[in-house]
Amino acid sequence: MSLIVQKYGGSSVGSVERIQNVANRIKAKQEQGDQVVAVISAMGGVTDSLLDLANQISSQPSQRELDVLLATGEQQSIALLTMALHEIGIDAVSCTGRQAGVLTTGTHTAGKVHSINAESVLNNVKQGKVVIVAGFQGINEQGDIHTLGRGGSDLSAIAIAHAIGADKCEILTDVDGVYTCDPRVVPKAQKIQEISYDEMFEMASSGSKVMQARSVEFAKKHNVVFEVRSSLNQNSGTLVIEETPAMEAVVIRGVSIERAQARITITGLPDVPGTSAKVFTALSGAEVNVDMIVSNNTHEGLTRHSLTIPQSQYLQAKQALEPVLSAISDEAQLESEQGIGKLSVVGVGMKSHHGVAAQMFEALGQAGINIGMISTSEIKITITLAEEDLERGAQVVHTAFGLDA
Repeated sequence: MSLIVQKYGGSSVGSVERIQNVANRIKAKQEQGDQVVAVISAMGGVTDSLLDLANQISSQPSQRELDVLLATGEQQSIALLTMALHEIGIDAVSCTGRQAGVLTTGTHTAGKVHSINAESVLNNVKQGKVVIVAGFQGINEQGDIHTLGRGGSDLSAIAIAHAIGADKCEILTDVDGVYTCDPRVVPKAQKIQEISYDEMFEMASSGSKVMQARSVEFAKKHNVVFEVRSSLNQNSGTLVIEETPAMEAVVIRGVSIERAQARITITGLPDVPGTSAKVFTALSGAEVNVDMIVSNNTHEGLTRHSLTIPQSQYLQAKQALEPVLSAISDEAQLESEQGIGKLSVVGVGMKSHHGVAAQMFEALGQAGINIGMISTSEIKITITLAEEDLERGAQVVHTAFGLDA
């Protein structure tokens, strides 16, 4: 007998028929002799609908009250799924994040899992019940409902699997697993059988929508092996595990894209200690998510920073920076470019193979695609492109690294 945690995303419970499908999958697992704890997201589209309602009521809704509102989406799903299980003769019980013992820290609408008191969940499992847990939520030390940000149900599932000592964790969604690129962008993309935590994290943080990056980070920290697979069929998925020596034989594991980005370049900054801190403190205070940063100094004792942010945060970034730059220097200027995207290649094999960047840039050059900013890490290269070149760029790079076959 195995103890299994299964996470079902919004698309997997997006209708009555899909909820019934999930109930039948859980029943099949239990009939195999497994014990099941299922972590459930809100039905597809429900969270967006709740946000829309909040914005109709208030232009700046309270973050605390948003948490109270958004948490109801998952509570709806767990109640409906538990009812569906009862209908097919399965003893099941639903639990909110609070009832499941999920304790959180951080700010409202962007909480972090602090710890999990799994006693109640385990007691229900010992009684032979299937436990249906609301993902995306917990309670903070004040006893307030606290949500974990977009994709937070992934984190809930990984954390609960760790807390109850599960034998296996399955992340079930509407795709068969992790692909070398989004198949809607690159039709020749191939499913990856195994991928390391680091590769999965980099792909998630570079635009792949299969997993939330924070959940992968948590899994690596606590060595929670998990599989990404489809809730709509019985095909095997992608196993996410510790890096193995064999993984280095594959130079590039995957290609990710991220649309709707903006570039901000700040020039004319004095090259003195503390200047950069003022710039990035202003952006942090405005809750702007900065990704790529490229900096260099000029011969005139000045420095410049180029950085990428989500295009949706451009105005708040500009409003945060303008007064700071005026206070720093009359020479400080802010330039911007919108309508760009990010293209990343990821692979642990890059650590032991040379010429990856050259091969990538040559392929793009031959296709007539111009490169903007460049950022590298040990296992990832990210560049910016004009958004209209993003999909073609992904296809060209995917082919260049032999990922089509």
